[in-house]
Amino acid sequence: MGKRKSIWVFKYGGNAMTDEALKAKIIKGIDSLKRRGERVVVVHGGGPFIKEALKEARIESEFIDGQRKTTVEAMQYVEMALKGKVNTNLVKLFNKEGARAVGLSGKDGQVVIAKKRIHIDTKSGAEVDLGQVGDVEKVQPELIELLLQNDFIPVLTCVASDNEGNDFNINGDLFAGHIAGALKADHFVVLTDVDGIMMDKDDPDTLMNIIDLNQVDNLKTRGVIQGGMIPKIDACATALKKGAAEAQILNGKKPDDLGRIMDKERIGTIIQK
Repeated sequence: MGKRKSIWVFKYGGNAMTDEALKAKIIKGIDSLKRRGERVVVVHGGGPFIKEALKEARIESEFIDGQRKTTVEAMQYVEMALKGKVNTNLVKLFNKEGARAVGLSGKDGQVVIAKKRIHIDTKSGAEVDLGQVGDVEKVQPELIELLLQNDFIPVLTCVASDNEGNDFNINGDLFAGHIAGALKADHFVVLTDVDGIMMDKDDPDTLMNIIDLNQVDNLKTRGVIQGGMIPKIDACATALKKGAAEAQILNGKKPDDLGRIMDKERIGTIIQK
């Protein structure tokens, strides 16, 4: 019996996807892990592409507490952007490297069952209907595991249906955290546009290399973890609580760091149980 291959789940998205040269380097970096014998899963969002698709369709976006309210009509364009454009592009780039990538959404093989998100307005405390915005109800990872066993790279986007067949757009970070947990991933890596979590966001020297899960609430209360970093940390917490061994925030604008984490260098911020 040889050594068990580690499972790496990467969350990739945001503005790091709009720079084609950077995207190609990230794909190369992730593929290099696969070439070193690891099993790799990529989960992606695509906010900038959704924005562009809705603009072209002349559908106005309304944001509530930073979340895009999504009508049934808008949902069609969200799915077209994520699955039809972003997902197929990433699959093509992986395949160009010689990797065998398979594009999926949460709908395929019912990998993810969604539920409608119940949102409570931060100001009024009232329940707000965000439309086709969902949460993860359940992950059924058998299809992903089958692909990994057969040396494919599953590339998943964050769209899923509920048991009644209603489609939902799910926050990409949280979707990825649930996938990493269900797969009992050895490493869950969230690629973002900063070097990690800093005690002072304007001072790179205050980077925190390791955070314990039980510190997270306190860091949120103190405003150290704020804004767009909150769903990323919540995703890491979800992954760890659901069964992943380790979670890490890493700067996706520095693709060379992908090789360095494989060599166990202390970069980014590791969140541990």
